[in-house]
Amino acid sequence: MVGASMPSSTTLLQVAEMGRADRLTIEAGTPGIELMEVAGRSVAEAALVRWSARPVLVACGPGNNGGDGFVAARHLAEAGWPVTVALLGDLSALKGDAAIAAQRWSGTVQPLSTEPLSESPLIIDAIFGAGLARAIDGLPADFLNAAHGLNSIAVDMPSGVHGDTGAVLGTALPAVATVTFFRKKPGHLLLPGRELCGDLTVADIGIPDSVLPEIGPRQAENGPELWGEILPWPQPAGHKYSRGHAVVFGGAEMTGAARLASGSARRIGAGLVTVACPDAVRAIYAADAPGLLISDIGDWQRLLNDPRMNAYLVGPGAGVGAETRLSALSVLSAGRSLVLDADGLTSFAEADDGLFDALDEGCVLTPHGGEFARLFDTEGGKLDRVRRAAQTAGAVVLLKGADTVIAAPDGRAVINSDAPPDLATAGSGDVLAGMVLGLRTQGMPAFEAACAAVWMHGAAAAAFGPGLIAEDLIGELPGVLRRLHP
Repeated sequence: MVGASMPSSTTLLQVAEMGRADRLTIEAGTPGIELMEVAGRSVAEAALVRWSARPVLVACGPGNNGGDGFVAARHLAEAGWPVTVALLGDLSALKGDAAIAAQRWSGTVQPLSTEPLSESPLIIDAIFGAGLARAIDGLPADFLNAAHGLNSIAVDMPSGVHGDTGAVLGTALPAVATVTFFRKKPGHLLLPGRELCGDLTVADIGIPDSVLPEIGPRQAENGPELWGEILPWPQPAGHKYSRGHAVVFGGAEMTGAARLASGSARRIGAGLVTVACPDAVRAIYAADAPGLLISDIGDWQRLLNDPRMNAYLVGPGAGVGAETRLSALSVLSAGRSLVLDADGLTSFAEADDGLFDALDEGCVLTPHGGEFARLFDTEGGKLDRVRRAAQTAGAVVLLKGADTVIAAPDGRAVINSDAPPDLATAGSGDVLAGMVLGLRTQGMPAFEAACAAVWMHGAAAAAFGPGLIAEDLIGELPGVLRRLHP
């Protein structure tokens, strides 16, 4: 489980898991109102550090999120801010800690409406938190829609955003900043939720890390904390064969894809890389880089019989059809590690040929959204979809995007959040596939190799900045590796 194998600082808690963290802390002796007091004060501090005193409308919902809002209102008023509190529902209907927090507010409480918005340049959005389960409509929807364009600080999650999926339920109010508690939720990183949160702060409200092993969370935010300690590095007694020999299936038409993948596999550390290609295009591949080895595609089986050639990439520029399927299945039948991408994935959408029966946890599938939809169920949120896909395939699945999700068959999952929009350029996915291949060739476990490659791919893009094309990613990898080197 993630809770046992990944650093707790990167753990993401789903809504139900966060609720359990609260309950375990309260059962251990910390009153819930104490947690709420710290949470509300953290929200007020987020406003105090950003702005000078100004009129603020604190919009409170009927649950604990609203209770946090009442606490925030009290602290802002004590700091000399003009505060208006508006409540969705009746004050008498509040229960538990939210009712206590409301009783501690000495000001007036008015019904939630759009009327005070014209007098309030700042909103504390404490209407609905991460646990919202249905689409917002009626008065709350009218309020959120009318508030668009105003500065707001969201309590836990912008109202309208689902904490587990990042989906907008009906409507949502974009925030300048969001203050959440103890750990981030998946919805803080998944789109479109991530773009609606603004600056995200995780406040320590007194929940101890010791609750995490009992909860057993199975998802985390991607970063070197997860895989940095097992990232492969050249060893003093090593040689090129000890760093692995990668093989790339090279297509006859879109030769650039396999060449990009080969270059990134070499740059990330594979000892040797061979491209197996049709003889008609051998010269194209041979002219690409002097360190690249070239073999005839007819020798594919001979390559598989060489135990030094330990990891294979099938897909980039390979062409869609039976030959690509057969090449991938032969890798699996030989017990070699496989990275399946692009045309390799689409080829199996045409004819299954027992792919999922042949895959294992050492293999990595790297689809974009369209390729994913050809092979897997697309119902539900992205995190759930990728988890199901990994379990169905029996392999690691890496669903590419601005919010890439990587999942293992055992249920572990990671959300990546460092990818800049500059990566939306032809060939960047081929470079990523080659990076996964290069790490697998060096013996890095499949799940960790996929996570590391995705993070470094984003870091390389960020380092280069505007004007990025896929080739630039390969050149930026040494800088990223230097930052990670122990």
